[in-house]
Amino acid sequence: MLIGIAIAAAVVLIPVIWLIATYNRFVGLRQHLKESWADIDVELKRRYELIPNLVETVKGYAKHEQETLAKVVELRNKAHANHGPQSSQAVDESAMLVGLGKLFAVAEAYPDLKADEHFLALQKELSLTEDRIAASRRFYNANVREMNQLRLQFPTSIVANMFGFKEASFFELDSAAERVVPTVNVSAG
Repeated sequence: MLIGIAIAAAVVLIPVIWLIATYNRFVGLRQHLKESWADIDVELKRRYELIPNLVETVKGYAKHEQETLAKVVELRNKAHANHGPQSSQAVDESAMLVGLGKLFAVAEAYPDLKADEHFLALQKELSLTEDRIAASRRFYNANVREMNQLRLQFPTSIVANMFGFKEASFFELDSAAERVVPTVNVSAG
């Protein structure tokens, strides 16, 4: 009789323990996603603060490039104002990075600007920020991949559906935007 009770208890407890452990794993992953997105957000805000300074520096040298400068500011403001899902933000970030690429192309035409210490310092800071954004994005996307795999695998998909754990979206930039990482020309300084 005692063995029968122990077996019945094990039959009930093992699935309950698995359910609790799986639920807690989903909760932990959701928190990792929030934390890793917050890291990206901090670096994006840093970039948003650098861009107006960069535009003002270029403006001093390239007065007839107002259209490009205005477009970069417009794209920066649009990306900064987007607080939607990561996929929506990625679209605005990609457009802004392409605009920054055009700004750096404009700077190439002005040797005095390329040698300006303030411009070089801003360019270096922006380059470091882009590196941190890329690292944070890789960490975030790894967490998204883990969450989505767990959501889709059986039997954990049952827990995901029971408790409403939704598919997470990757933060992906288009390939043209990813190529726009400013480089610092150390020979100019």
